[in-house]
Amino acid sequence: MPMLDAYIPEGALPAKAERELLSKLTDLLLEHEGADPSNEAARSIAWVFVHRTEMYVAGLAAEAPRYRFICQVPEGQYDDERRAAVTAEMTRAVADAEDGAWPDPEFRVWVFTHEIADGTWGGAGRIFRLPDIAAFVAGEAAGEAAAQRLARRRREHALATLAAAGVEAGAAV
Repeated sequence: MPMLDAYIPEGALPAKAERELLSKLTDLLLEHEGADPSNEAARSIAWVFVHRTEMYVAGLAAEAPRYRFICQVPEGQYDDERRAAVTAEMTRAVADAEDGAWPDPEFRVWVFTHEIADGTWGGAGRIFRLPDIAAFVAGEAAGEAAAQRLARRRREHALATLAAAGVEAGAAV
């Protein structure tokens, strides 16, 4: 269930190129969240919010468009490899959409990948947890796998926190 806030300046891209870019970004988010982009259930909950903004650099209007993408997924979906891949591929997608109209796209695209803490993703008047979302998209087995992945991730983070604090994992029990 990715959500994307796409900050794209008005007129930065031709309308058709922008529509194609937003579709490509949706596919990329789904892929890097571990979902099949052709899965209609997954696509139905992949939302993109387009924001039109003015952009200034050093207090002056930007000469070339700047893009900011804020990706939000449920906790347990991203790791360092997925974050790096989605950032690189989204940047490449913008460069492709611009089709050489502006120089140095890699310096004008910023991607922020955030996981939303489990138990705080709300919609339809209720809270959805990662296993609920995975089960909706891919069935009960996917929901169970998501619960295990989330538990494993939390365990890894807890052990890393203990290690950073100089506490041995066994001593903290």
